[in-house]
Amino acid sequence: MRFPPKPDRTANYKPALAWFCVFALAWVVCLLFAGGFTTSIEAGMAFLDWPLSNGSINPDGWLTEPHKMAEHSHRLLGATVGTLTLVIAIWTWLREERAWLRRLAWTAVALVIFQGTLGGLRVLFDRLNTGADHNLVAQTFRVMHGVTAQVFVCVLVSIAVAGTRSWIHGMAGLQREPSPRIRKAGFIAVAVIGVQLLLGALMRHNNAALAIPSFPFTPDGGLIPEAWDFRVAIHFAHRAWALVVAGTLAWYAGRLWAIRRWGRVLGIGAIALMALLAVQIFLGALTVWTLRNPHAATLHMLLGATTLATTWALTFISLRHRFDDTRSPVAVGHASPAAGRATVPAARR
Repeated sequence: MRFPPKPDRTANYKPALAWFCVFALAWVVCLLFAGGFTTSIEAGMAFLDWPLSNGSINPDGWLTEPHKMAEHSHRLLGATVGTLTLVIAIWTWLREERAWLRRLAWTAVALVIFQGTLGGLRVLFDRLNTGADHNLVAQTFRVMHGVTAQVFVCVLVSIAVAGTRSWIHGMAGLQREPSPRIRKAGFIAVAVIGVQLLLGALMRHNNAALAIPSFPFTPDGGLIPEAWDFRVAIHFAHRAWALVVAGTLAWYAGRLWAIRRWGRVLGIGAIALMALLAVQIFLGALTVWTLRNPHAATLHMLLGATTLATTWALTFISLRHRFDDTRSPVAVGHASPAAGRATVPAARR
């Protein structure tokens, strides 16, 4: 019996793989929404076991009881995203010449496994299972579960962006290499948003979304609460840091807009960031005004993840000239070490 020859690895554009990555990202959006909604309605412990649900992959009542449906759907979507990520890693390993991209794909597999395990540990170490008088261990796993999800999304976005025709054959749509200051601004924006998402996870998983039950002023009519406890402190930190996020994103978007002539993607990205920021502020306020409506709270979380992914994608694109992807025979440009910018045909300047 003769096996078919192993397909050659190339750095060329692979449309099927590129679109499969987009398909996987769509499922990730569904997974994030399901996870956020499960937290919003406090359904994370609808089943006390893991990885099965009441000892089954098709437990009784999961299609009719809202809490069971939310949690079990989240688990099924997690398994689906894990499978899709594994397919991407194997596909990339077989067909992709770029070693760094193959490593990144396997990193995504490791992250999705780790993230799923954290979710399981959050269930197994809950005080409903351990009988402890506190839930600190489970809460820690819950926060880690949420934060790792954000890292996974950014890695998968990187894989998807690196597989596009624009990245491979068009230097990600850039006419010249962005300056180190632009790249640094991108990393700062990503870090600032990351801190806000961590604060948001701490707030959500400590039931502190309504610790200050009015917006923009406190019930006392001021901006700073008069009475403090742990939950109020987390909530206030999330509000205060939102001002830092808004200022940082406005600054970063302004810098991108100033150099939009270097690539249309930069101008589109600047507009997208400002639109996401505006909607995100509204959803945050709406969450408080509606006394934590689960749909508003979930969309607020989902848009935060989208804002992080968009900011990271723009930052990653600004690094395009640092990657050695120029062996592709149809690449239109390459990084010039002497000039520190992309050399492209005159027709594209």
